Amino acid sequence: MGSFHSVSEAHLQRYADEFAFRWNYRIALGIDDNARAAAIIKGVEGKRLTYRRPNQAAND
Repeated sequence: MGSFHSVSEAHLQRYADEFAFRWNYRIALGIDDNARAAAIIKGVEGKRLTYRRPNQAAND
């Protein structure tokens, strides 16, 4: 079935990045779930997650 039934052009790079990460951190390379989780956490280090207020326009 798959996870992505349609791919938006606006998010295409994000989809490609996710699959590249999965390929580069796969079990066949000796990387287990713990090591993969550590790589994810290290990748978000120093970044902020911000949210747009619900009443803001998408262009703001």
